Amino acid sequence: MQTEVDDFVLNDTAVDLKGAVFTLPVLQIQSNSMDAIESELTERLSAALRFFQHAPVVIDLQKVPDQSLDFSALLKLLARQDLVSVGVRNGTAQQNALAISAGLAVLKGGPLQNILGEDTPSQKAEAIEEKIAGSTEENVESVTASPTKIITQPVRSGQQVYAKGGDLIVMAAVNPGAEIIADGNIHVYAPMKGRALAGVMGNTQARIFCQSMQAELIAIAGNFRVFEDEMPSNIRAKTVQAYLDGEQLIVAPL
Repeated sequence: MQTEVDDFVLNDTAVDLKGAVFTLPVLQIQSNSMDAIESELTERLSAALRFFQHAPVVIDLQKVPDQSLDFSALLKLLARQDLVSVGVRNGTAQQNALAISAGLAVLKGGPLQNILGEDTPSQKAEAIEEKIAGSTEENVESVTASPTKIITQPVRSGQQVYAKGGDLIVMAAVNPGAEIIADGNIHVYAPMKGRALAGVMGNTQARIFCQSMQAELIAIAGNFRVFEDEMPSNIRAKTVQAYLDGEQLIVAPL
């Protein structure tokens, strides 16, 4: 779910246009009813408090019942929820054309967290097949052989660290507002106060290990928990592991 492009320069005087890596929440639309969407979204977002306030979101169109989704009404609805719509994915040609007319991008790939649940197994299988089909033997081997990424310096607020194709080990503090991401497992051997997202390519077997759990958010394969209010005392500042039990994200002391 990662999209990367090489850095390049438009010209040498005015601007630089560079590739970058971001995590974007995904909102999967499964109804054409704006009332139903707004009601359920309000309920879901209330559990996350202010974490998604002014967050950019990608609209997943794969489960929209038909072609009649009102993009203008949907964008106004999301704006009322303090969500910033940046693009769509999994749309038909007609839906993509309507989305472009509404000022949205058409996206493929990228590390994504699903606001309303995990991708279905069939979606994951399709994504894996596409990845393999679009890779040469050399590329597949290089991904398989990707070493574990080790970070020895503190990860500061606003920084993002991504371990592509493997695990991430952080030997220093992850500060509030920092984000660490891995296709595999995440290990933090210091206070974990930012956001940790493991298994972002859909690996439901990935785990997160924290020596001192104080995170704002943790996620595995799109399933997340937000800790904006008081964290439970049995895991706060404790050594913990996080893993998936079905679709439930478990955080337990070690």
